[in-house]
Amino acid sequence: MNREKIIEFEKKIGYQFAEPDILLTALTHSSYSNEKRLKKYECNERLEFLGDAVLELVSSESLYLQYPKKPEGDLSRIRASYVCEPTLALCAKELNLGEYLLLGKGEDMTGGRERDSILSDAMEATIGAVYLDGGFAEAKRYIEEFVLKDIEKKKLFYDSKTYLQEIVQREHETLEYVLLKEEGPDHHKSFYVGVVLDGKQIAEASGRTKKKAEQAAAYEAILLLEGKVKSEGTVED
Repeated sequence: MNREKIIEFEKKIGYQFAEPDILLTALTHSSYSNEKRLKKYECNERLEFLGDAVLELVSSESLYLQYPKKPEGDLSRIRASYVCEPTLALCAKELNLGEYLLLGKGEDMTGGRERDSILSDAMEATIGAVYLDGGFAEAKRYIEEFVLKDIEKKKLFYDSKTYLQEIVQREHETLEYVLLKEEGPDHHKSFYVGVVLDGKQIAEASGRTKKKAEQAAAYEAILLLEGKVKSEGTVED
């Protein structure tokens, strides 16, 4: 990876590394280090381990302060939804983290830059990198800005089909997910799905699997329907 890409990512997250090699390690997947015959510790797995611990502490503190009366069990369940693989992968996608990763050729060719497991691990590794380079305060800022910000919206994305079904049951008659088309080779296919409400398509989205495409399309439909409700509910002076 060239220096320009490192600088580009630093600008995106609002943090300049004193030791850019730490960030480079955070962006190095094991498939790349294996392919290049690097030492085992020269991939992002150790930083992922560190970042996971920092993320758990910051999210725990945030929940403790946000919900002063909730018991430990409830806080644990909420935290689990914050730091789960799908939520962290979505955070990574919002940063376009996949385009900065160093992947082995095989992993790259089979869609590794968009794979949730790789993206969530890389997200934790970048947290570890910021912590190691800049300390706890910088890591906390990074987590609050790029993980905990709009967390309810991010959680909604991964429960979008259930939530859309609840809306439909209240206000509509039928809900269908229609496969519109498939593109690409078998090892790197894209699925395009439409949401059909009461016989009319209202949204569409794509994904690497049909399930993920349905999920993304449901989310788009929710945004559309909620926006319509807000618009219709506005009282003009």
